Amino acid sequence: MAHQLNIVIASTRPGRVGPVFARWLTEFAREHGKFEPVLVDLAEFNLPIFDEPRHPRLGEYENDHTKAWSRSVNAADAFVFVTPEYNYFAPPALVNAISYLTREWQYKPASFLSYGGISGGLRAVQAEKQLLSTLKVVPIPEGVPLPNFPQFLDADGAFAPTDIVATGAATMLDELYRWSEALKPLRSA
Repeated sequence: MAHQLNIVIASTRPGRVGPVFARWLTEFAREHGKFEPVLVDLAEFNLPIFDEPRHPRLGEYENDHTKAWSRSVNAADAFVFVTPEYNYFAPPALVNAISYLTREWQYKPASFLSYGGISGGLRAVQAEKQLLSTLKVVPIPEGVPLPNFPQFLDADGAFAPTDIVATGAATMLDELYRWSEALKPLRSA
Protein backbone atom coordinates (compact mmCIF):
# COMPACT_ATOMS: atom_id res chain seq x y z
CA MET A 1 0.00 0.00 0.00
CA ALA A 2 1.33 3.43 -0.92
CA HIS A 3 2.28 5.83 1.79
CA GLN A 4 -0.03 8.81 2.21
CA LEU A 5 1.59 12.19 1.66
CA ASN A 6 -0.33 15.15 3.06
CA ILE A 7 0.51 18.28 1.07
CA VAL A 8 -0.51 21.01 3.50
CA ILE A 9 -1.35 24.54 2.35
CA ALA A 10 0.03 26.52 5.30
CA SER A 11 -1.47 29.95 4.58
CA THR A 12 -5.12 30.75 5.19
CA ARG A 13 -4.90 34.38 4.09
CA PRO A 14 -7.32 35.62 1.40
CA GLY A 15 -5.47 36.10 -1.88
CA ARG A 16 -2.81 33.51 -0.99
CA VAL A 17 -0.85 31.83 -3.78
CA GLY A 18 -0.07 28.62 -1.89
CA PRO A 19 -2.92 26.61 -3.46
CA VAL A 20 -1.40 27.13 -6.93
CA PHE A 21 1.88 25.54 -5.82
CA ALA A 22 0.16 22.84 -3.75
CA ARG A 23 -2.06 21.69 -6.64
CA TRP A 24 0.99 21.40 -8.88
CA LEU A 25 2.90 19.41 -6.24
CA THR A 26 -0.08 17.09 -5.69
CA GLU A 27 -0.16 16.18 -9.39
CA PHE A 28 3.64 15.95 -9.53
CA ALA A 29 3.64 13.56 -6.53
CA ARG A 30 0.89 11.46 -8.09
CA GLU A 31 2.97 11.08 -11.28
CA HIS A 32 6.11 10.44 -9.21
CA GLY A 33 4.32 7.35 -7.93
CA LYS A 34 5.77 6.66 -4.49
CA PHE A 35 2.99 8.32 -2.48
CA GLU A 36 -0.74 8.68 -2.50
CA PRO A 37 -0.87 12.49 -2.27
CA VAL A 38 -3.69 14.22 -0.39
CA LEU A 39 -4.14 17.96 -0.70
CA VAL A 40 -4.86 19.44 2.75
CA ASP A 41 -5.95 23.08 3.00
CA LEU A 42 -5.67 24.52 6.51
CA ALA A 43 -8.31 27.11 5.57
CA GLU A 44 -10.92 24.34 5.23
CA PHE A 45 -10.40 23.24 8.85
CA ASN A 46 -11.11 26.76 10.13
CA LEU A 47 -9.08 26.18 13.30
CA PRO A 48 -9.47 29.00 15.82
CA ILE A 49 -6.56 29.82 18.08
CA PHE A 50 -6.04 26.61 20.07
CA ASP A 51 -9.24 26.13 22.03
CA GLU A 52 -9.16 22.62 23.49
CA PRO A 53 -9.54 22.50 27.29
CA ARG A 54 -7.03 19.66 27.72
CA HIS A 55 -3.43 19.31 26.57
CA PRO A 56 -3.09 17.74 23.09
CA ARG A 57 -0.86 14.94 24.43
CA LEU A 58 -3.99 13.40 25.98
CA GLY A 59 -5.83 13.16 22.64
CA GLU A 60 -9.12 13.98 24.39
CA TYR A 61 -10.55 16.43 21.88
CA GLU A 62 -13.93 18.09 22.36
CA ASN A 63 -14.24 20.20 19.23
CA ASP A 64 -15.26 18.84 15.84
CA HIS A 65 -12.61 20.95 14.07
CA THR A 66 -9.91 19.36 16.23
CA LYS A 67 -11.22 15.86 15.63
CA ALA A 68 -11.24 16.44 11.85
CA TRP A 69 -7.71 17.89 11.94
CA SER A 70 -6.54 14.94 14.07
CA ARG A 71 -7.93 12.43 11.54
CA SER A 72 -6.19 14.23 8.67
CA VAL A 73 -2.78 14.36 10.33
CA ASN A 74 -3.06 10.84 11.75
CA ALA A 75 -3.74 9.36 8.29
CA ALA A 76 -0.52 10.74 6.82
CA ASP A 77 2.79 8.92 6.55
CA ALA A 78 4.68 12.05 5.47
CA PHE A 79 4.12 15.77 4.92
CA VAL A 80 5.09 18.56 2.58
CA PHE A 81 4.20 21.98 3.93
CA VAL A 82 3.57 24.54 1.19
CA THR A 83 4.54 27.59 3.16
CA PRO A 84 5.07 31.28 2.68
CA GLU A 85 7.22 33.40 4.94
CA TYR A 86 5.52 36.06 7.07
CA ASN A 87 7.83 38.55 8.76
CA TYR A 88 10.81 36.16 8.60
CA PHE A 89 8.65 33.51 10.28
CA ALA A 90 6.09 30.76 9.73
CA PRO A 91 2.45 31.57 8.97
CA PRO A 92 0.54 31.89 12.27
CA ALA A 93 -2.19 29.53 11.00
CA LEU A 94 0.39 26.76 10.55
CA VAL A 95 1.99 27.30 13.96
CA ASN A 96 -1.48 27.09 15.51
CA ALA A 97 -2.44 23.97 13.53
CA ILE A 98 0.77 22.16 14.45
CA SER A 99 0.23 23.01 18.12
CA TYR A 100 -3.27 21.46 18.14
CA LEU A 101 -1.93 17.89 18.12
CA THR A 102 0.85 15.74 19.52
CA ARG A 103 0.70 11.98 18.93
CA GLU A 104 -0.65 12.31 15.39
CA TRP A 105 2.60 13.95 14.20
CA GLN A 106 5.07 11.47 15.63
CA TYR A 107 7.58 9.47 13.56
CA LYS A 108 6.71 11.02 10.22
CA PRO A 109 9.06 12.85 7.84
CA ALA A 110 8.34 16.34 6.55
CA SER A 111 9.65 18.62 3.88
CA PHE A 112 8.72 22.01 2.47
CA LEU A 113 7.83 23.80 -0.72
CA SER A 114 8.46 27.36 0.43
CA TYR A 115 7.95 30.66 -1.30
CA GLY A 116 8.62 34.28 -0.61
CA GLY A 117 10.92 37.12 -1.59
CA ILE A 118 14.66 36.79 -1.94
CA SER A 119 14.88 34.08 0.75
CA GLY A 120 12.31 31.82 -0.91
CA GLY A 121 10.63 31.28 2.46
CA LEU A 122 13.64 29.52 3.95
CA ARG A 123 13.55 31.51 7.20
CA ALA A 124 9.99 30.27 7.78
CA VAL A 125 11.11 26.72 7.03
CA GLN A 126 13.84 26.92 9.68
CA ALA A 127 11.29 27.97 12.31
CA GLU A 128 8.85 25.26 11.20
CA LYS A 129 11.54 22.58 11.39
CA GLN A 130 12.29 23.49 15.00
CA LEU A 131 8.61 23.35 15.97
CA LEU A 132 7.98 20.06 14.15
CA SER A 133 11.04 18.32 15.57
CA THR A 134 9.72 18.85 19.12
CA LEU A 135 6.72 16.71 18.07
CA LYS A 136 8.99 13.90 16.79
CA VAL A 137 8.54 14.84 13.15
CA VAL A 138 11.70 14.34 11.12
CA PRO A 139 12.26 17.39 8.88
CA ILE A 140 14.51 16.41 5.98
CA PRO A 141 17.02 18.77 4.34
CA GLU A 142 15.63 18.37 0.81
CA GLY A 143 12.95 20.87 -0.14
CA VAL A 144 11.83 23.22 -2.88
CA PRO A 145 12.35 26.96 -2.24
CA LEU A 146 10.83 29.47 -4.65
CA PRO A 147 12.65 32.81 -4.29
CA ASN A 148 10.85 35.83 -5.72
CA PHE A 149 7.93 33.51 -6.37
CA PRO A 150 6.05 35.70 -8.92
CA GLN A 151 8.72 34.73 -11.47
CA PHE A 152 7.27 31.20 -11.40
CA LEU A 153 3.74 32.30 -12.29
CA ASP A 154 2.61 32.72 -15.87
CA ALA A 155 0.31 35.50 -17.15
CA ASP A 156 -2.75 33.54 -15.97
CA GLY A 157 -1.34 32.98 -12.47
CA ALA A 158 -0.54 29.30 -13.08
CA PHE A 159 2.67 27.76 -11.75
CA ALA A 160 5.35 27.41 -14.43
CA PRO A 161 8.10 25.40 -12.70
CA THR A 162 11.61 25.32 -14.11
CA ASP A 163 13.49 22.08 -14.66
CA ILE A 164 15.51 22.69 -11.52
CA VAL A 165 12.28 23.05 -9.48
CA ALA A 166 10.93 19.76 -10.88
CA THR A 167 14.26 18.00 -10.24
CA GLY A 168 14.28 19.35 -6.68
CA ALA A 169 10.71 18.16 -6.12
CA ALA A 170 11.56 14.66 -7.36
CA THR A 171 14.61 14.49 -5.07
CA MET A 172 12.49 15.72 -2.14
CA LEU A 173 9.84 13.05 -2.77
CA ASP A 174 12.46 10.29 -3.12
CA GLU A 175 14.00 11.25 0.22
CA LEU A 176 10.63 11.64 1.94
CA TYR A 177 9.73 8.14 0.83
CA ARG A 178 13.01 6.71 2.16
CA TRP A 179 12.40 8.34 5.53
CA SER A 180 8.74 7.33 5.55
CA GLU A 181 9.75 3.69 4.99
CA ALA A 182 12.47 3.88 7.65
CA LEU A 183 10.11 5.39 10.25
CA LYS A 184 7.20 3.03 9.48
CA PRO A 185 8.08 0.54 12.27
CA LEU A 186 8.00 3.38 14.81
CA ARG A 187 4.57 4.52 13.55
CA SER A 188 3.29 0.95 13.85
CA ALA A 189 4.53 0.42 17.41
